[in-house]
Amino acid sequence: MSSNRIEKVNSLLEHEIGKLIAKDFKFPDALVTLTHVDTTANLIEARAYISVLPEEKADTVVKVLNKEVRGIQQEINTMLNMRPIPKIIFVKDTQIASASKIEELLEKLKKEGK
Repeated sequence: MSSNRIEKVNSLLEHEIGKLIAKDFKFPDALVTLTHVDTTANLIEARAYISVLPEEKADTVVKVLNKEVRGIQQEINTMLNMRPIPKIIFVKDTQIASASKIEELLEKLKKEGK
């Protein structure tokens, strides 16, 4: 399967899942962002990476989304004219947290160097 098709599927799923999360889920005192979707080459599974601020609430948010994944999956199935629809799995995105820590360290080094 061409990687171009996978990229299109990833983009489409990211758009639709992001809309559903914004519309159907309210997380008080937390900013929830769908950062990207990574679909397997055989279109069986799609990992939806979630970033949450504050970071302490990330595990709870991902747990809630995975608990409600059947409803999300059903809405995606009705919205998209695509077969097969990959099984969605929500995962905590750690890249943003890592980048933030690196930024803090660089800023600290910059201040110490002056």
